[in-house]
Amino acid sequence: MRRFLASVSILLATLGITAGAHASTGGRQPAQGRSSNFELIGHNPLFGRGMNAALAIYRHFVYVGDRTDGGDLCVPPSGVPSQHGCPHSHPGVLVLNAVHPAHPEIVDRIGPPLEGNVGETARELRVWPRQRLLMVFNFACGAAFGDCTSATVTPTVRFYDLTGRNAAHPKLISTYRPSTQPHEIYFWVDPRHRGRALLFMTTFENDNAPLGAPNLIVTDISRARQGVFHEIATTNVVKLYPKSLLQRTEVDVHSISLSPDGRQAYLSVWGGTFLVLDSSQFTQGAAHPHFKLLTPIASRPRWPNAHAHSAVPIPGSPYVLTTDEVYGNYTTPFDIGQQTDGCPWGWVHIINVADPAHPAIAAQYRLRQNHASYCHTPAGQNPNNTDFTSYSTHNPTVLPDLAFIDWHSNGLQAVNLASPLHPASAGFFRPAPLKTVVTADPALGRDASVNKVIMWSYPIINKGLIYVVDIRNGLYILHYTGPHASEVARIRYLEGNSNRGTAMGFR
Repeated sequence: MRRFLASVSILLATLGITAGAHASTGGRQPAQGRSSNFELIGHNPLFGRGMNAALAIYRHFVYVGDRTDGGDLCVPPSGVPSQHGCPHSHPGVLVLNAVHPAHPEIVDRIGPPLEGNVGETARELRVWPRQRLLMVFNFACGAAFGDCTSATVTPTVRFYDLTGRNAAHPKLISTYRPSTQPHEIYFWVDPRHRGRALLFMTTFENDNAPLGAPNLIVTDISRARQGVFHEIATTNVVKLYPKSLLQRTEVDVHSISLSPDGRQAYLSVWGGTFLVLDSSQFTQGAAHPHFKLLTPIASRPRWPNAHAHSAVPIPGSPYVLTTDEVYGNYTTPFDIGQQTDGCPWGWVHIINVADPAHPAIAAQYRLRQNHASYCHTPAGQNPNNTDFTSYSTHNPTVLPDLAFIDWHSNGLQAVNLASPLHPASAGFFRPAPLKTVVTADPALGRDASVNKVIMWSYPIINKGLIYVVDIRNGLYILHYTGPHASEVARIRYLEGNSNRGTAMGFR
């Protein structure tokens, strides 16, 4: 299997980066069901349904989405799901009461016909607490990655009222239909005008759309309660890449985040690494805003096999933490060009954006499975460990001195960022997996897999506790006790995909 394992040491030497930047935990990885510097406070298996998606929190209520649909497609030992007869359990959005974090209790489900319909995944959720609104982003989902039945689905963002008793039993009040299907969303609330909010949405899924189709949409949702939505800008970034690259590599804008002051936007570009945009016209309320590209395409940082997934700034520093998402070998037939998935999966890069015209790799952070040497071990060559498993980074939530990163089958990882050029392990949490679930993840958790941990969602810090969702194993509420624990204890609310809560106080 061909892998883009170009000499990172040569690259880093060219950039003037010291060997100390090659941080790694080293040694053997912890066994499943073990942790360091984390205490398990509460857990709910979410009916053992499997295929859990992102979470959102309002007061003491937790809302958990669904990566699959309301169909009955089965997940076979191998291959793309194609047989029916396995009804998916409790499709849609689950509502939990976590007033007692040690015992989060399911109190309701938003199911069909509002959520959990055939062919539709309630994959992304956000909450706007000032407006008492829950947002559920519904997308079309396919068989290969979502175990979804094929159906015609119009992408929607459904807004639910959370006023009073509705917090436990959300009521639909309006629906927004984006002009094209979003994939990842950054929710931005104006700190100067709290009644104003924007959705910055990337459209990774329009891979086969005409090259001029938008892959970045900004929508004003300030009047969501009245059902008024204004798409104030769309743009295409991929068309700026050289045609020679686009012909041999899949390039998609995957995720977006903003700096705490809202002046800059950071793009994770699948196949195209990382870019910085000027987003100040949007956040300052210009009449006809547009993005300005601050990083020339030719000046973007480069690294091998770039499956850039998320990019989140490290507060109080000129650095951005990026993650790469690399699945197991199962996904190879879906790749464009050569085989690029599987061992050694994807890891963390820290980018210096002090000069946004020339962002540069400053450091990287890997675990044992993210080193090429692991690929030559018996575990690294075991198909049950490499085909339907991923030891890859996914979603991070970042504080000034810490990052909490969902690392798929390596669970939740805490990374010490007190010295961003020398990131170090600060702890981990890997739950004991459920014995069985109703629906396995076709790409990340087949029954044959040797590791059935799949941490996935952006961790949310709520009143000093960390809430995280494992696709297969449910909701976990954790207490962090490692380095800089006092920093976490002070957090009222923080998540990696919005500027809500404490993020507004970061500079």
